Amino acid sequence: MKIHTLSFIDIETTGLNPDIHEIISIGGVLVKQNWLEKKPSFEKIDEFEIKIKPERIEDADRTALKVNKYDPADWVFAYTLKEAMNLFSEKTKDTIMVSHNIAFDHPFIEKALRITGLENKMHFHKLDTISIAFAKLHGNQDIDRFSLRNLGDYFNIKNKNAHTALSDAHTTYLLYKKLMEL
Repeated sequence: MKIHTLSFIDIETTGLNPDIHEIISIGGVLVKQNWLEKKPSFEKIDEFEIKIKPERIEDADRTALKVNKYDPADWVFAYTLKEAMNLFSEKTKDTIMVSHNIAFDHPFIEKALRITGLENKMHFHKLDTISIAFAKLHGNQDIDRFSLRNLGDYFNIKNKNAHTALSDAHTTYLLYKKLMEL
């Protein structure tokens, strides 16, 4: 019997380049995954959304801010990057990170931890729901793109607040559950 705690993580950023842009929000859903025989069971144990005050908003891509629904008034009580990453690090300790397009999220997370001098306390294994979906569905004629939106539509998963970190993290969790049933 194998039990793992998975952290379904999504971030919103001020742009696409981790060398220039910043994380402005991190959403997470923490889930215990228990493998009984060949089927996993899931128990949601926590969720969080951490808003982070951008330090270089002048470097932001305006399109990214619009897509991510950034409004300075909503970030008045946001955490500093150091506070946010400290909280993130503690919440995700000993978990396996799961993300939709981990190749985007992980470099931003790693950079934020590095510049704040904090340790990445997550397990070194990572899971990407795009890769899992491609492996399980690549021959399916009903799927032509593996975006979170398209896969959500395919599996009838509603994401009412797309491009907000917690909503996308929750959708990633539901997508993962569907993929594990295939």
